[in-house]
Amino acid sequence: MNKSSVILVTGTTGMVGGAIYRLLREQGYQNLVVVDRKQTDFRQQEQTQAFFEKTKPEYVFLSAAKVGGIHANNTYPAEFIYDNLMIAANVIHTAYQTRVKRLLFFGSSCIYPKYVEDPIKEEALLSGALEATNRPYALAKIAGLNLCESYNRQYGTDFRNVMPTNVYGPGDNYHPQNSHVIAGLLIKIHKAKQQQAAQVVLWGSGKPRREFIYSEDLARAALFIMQLSSVPHQTRDRTAEHINIGCGKDISIRELAELIKQVVGYAGEITWDSSMPDGVPRKRLDVSRLEQLGWHPQVGLRDGIMRAYQWFVAHAKTIRQK
Repeated sequence: MNKSSVILVTGTTGMVGGAIYRLLREQGYQNLVVVDRKQTDFRQQEQTQAFFEKTKPEYVFLSAAKVGGIHANNTYPAEFIYDNLMIAANVIHTAYQTRVKRLLFFGSSCIYPKYVEDPIKEEALLSGALEATNRPYALAKIAGLNLCESYNRQYGTDFRNVMPTNVYGPGDNYHPQNSHVIAGLLIKIHKAKQQQAAQVVLWGSGKPRREFIYSEDLARAALFIMQLSSVPHQTRDRTAEHINIGCGKDISIRELAELIKQVVGYAGEITWDSSMPDGVPRKRLDVSRLEQLGWHPQVGLRDGIMRAYQWFVAHAKTIRQK
């Protein structure tokens, strides 16, 4: 992949795609292709094929997806599995048809079983039952991963899979119910500060532990993996062709809420509604494979949260909340 290659970045209106697009522009890549969702719907095969035939991308970052937190996954399971299945199937198949040189598919750490050895190795995929709250989304992502592996095995394509841990940063979805963990906590605690509320009530027990990666770090990791001449298989039987992306460290949701409280400057009390679901007890990825390839994150959690909060405050009136 060189500076003049035609590169398609999907999902640029979202957090991950937006971070990748900005990084590529900063690095001097000249022929970046983006998608106008009003004109091209990747859930529709004919529209997907027409778009690829018109733009002729050589490299594809497939980060477009329907995403959300526990509430969104519970509320819209049909959309989460259908939308993500169709996007993956149409884009991956069309990339093969149009002879895309290399594609990077973004999965999610929720593809792993609910109960699995910590930290989670790539080989843990399909070794147990999934967490019920995000099973539809996880199944769609697992299908996308296997699509890439199947096309590689049958047709010799170079389609690569990465499994990021929980992502946060500029461009996140700050809907009060449908957001991910850090965005959801930021908006709730920020609102409590604005209203000078004596307390803010958060979902669950606060005991689950989660790992997080800043969106700009994820973009750097994605570009690093895309630029590798080849991705060595971790096992001889090819059961772990994907690569985990994370920082290798986790934090309890309770500790995270206190950290966000400090960043926001909220003086009230945080209380927990234990009647609401916690999700997976712990989810920390084994990132040794990525580290052995030579990549490490640059942005620490406190620094990343400060940057995310500054972006949120600056864009509070215009950010996407859906």
